[in-house]
Amino acid sequence: MLLPSSGVSRAQTSSNGSALGASSAMARDLVDACGRAVRAPAEVIEACVASLISGGHVMIEDVPGVGKTVLAKALARASGCSYSRVQCTADLLPADVTGVSVWDQQAGAFAFHAGPVFSNLVLVDEINRASPKTQSALLESMEERQVTVDGTTRDLPDPFMVVATQNPVEYEGTFPLPEAQLDRFAMRVSIGYPSARDEAAMVRELAGRDPLDLVPRVGDEDALRAAQRALEDVHIDPSLADYVVDLVRRTRDDPRVELGASPRAALSLLRTGRARALVKGRDHVLPEDVRALAVMALAHRLLLTPDARARGANPVEIVEDALLGAEVPLG
Repeated sequence: MLLPSSGVSRAQTSSNGSALGASSAMARDLVDACGRAVRAPAEVIEACVASLISGGHVMIEDVPGVGKTVLAKALARASGCSYSRVQCTADLLPADVTGVSVWDQQAGAFAFHAGPVFSNLVLVDEINRASPKTQSALLESMEERQVTVDGTTRDLPDPFMVVATQNPVEYEGTFPLPEAQLDRFAMRVSIGYPSARDEAAMVRELAGRDPLDLVPRVGDEDALRAAQRALEDVHIDPSLADYVVDLVRRTRDDPRVELGASPRAALSLLRTGRARALVKGRDHVLPEDVRALAVMALAHRLLLTPDARARGANPVEIVEDALLGAEVPLG
């Protein structure tokens, strides 16, 4: 429970608790709403909702047809956020993403035409099919929530989230994402194929129907911003912060790793851990929140040595080894 501290009145504490309760209820409703449209593991949907609430971005990497795009659309519809889509191809230009200034003859001046990045939730479909130049157009927007076009900097909507997808089985005509780009994704998740039971239920329920018709709107931009503010009232014990730092540093010290997880990764993992606690209806973060998100938050940020890659090492195994080696806080 939230307890009054020095200089904080009981009324303020009660108000904080009320805000946490409302935000937690909305977070759980978001998980339930998205689960109606796509048969994805609960931990995947929870991670996406936690990323949305924490202000992070998500990479969904999986084979075609398992619901990557549907999940992104369901998240936008349920949250009440504005939505846009960028379909990546080799000839996509940076201006196609950020927008362009066009001469307006009547006004006698250049007028800016905003690109699809000016939405609350932007689906960047098959991101690895865009050229490195176009991929770099997303770097500023994902980190600083702004874009600079023709020397003018413009703020992006608040909240703002990028959901990118890519198909790992299709390598021809793709451009691997650079480390700086990958590091800006709070999570990389995989949906996987549904169980036979879930797939049969999906075929029965969704044949001839748009799965998004099943998704109710459970929030809006104001409610989402309130949930993001409420994260500051979700308690993190100092020992848990030390635990996250230990995990991150273990990925750097692993001899199989050429480039380990960054300090940005530690900050992101803690913040999404707070959001997961909110989804679970708690006002404090537990070690299980960190452990549940660690692989999704850290594995995609690791660059292995050539020798480790030749031996078939996997970044997921390295994060799992770090989880085994790090001492879990008891508090």
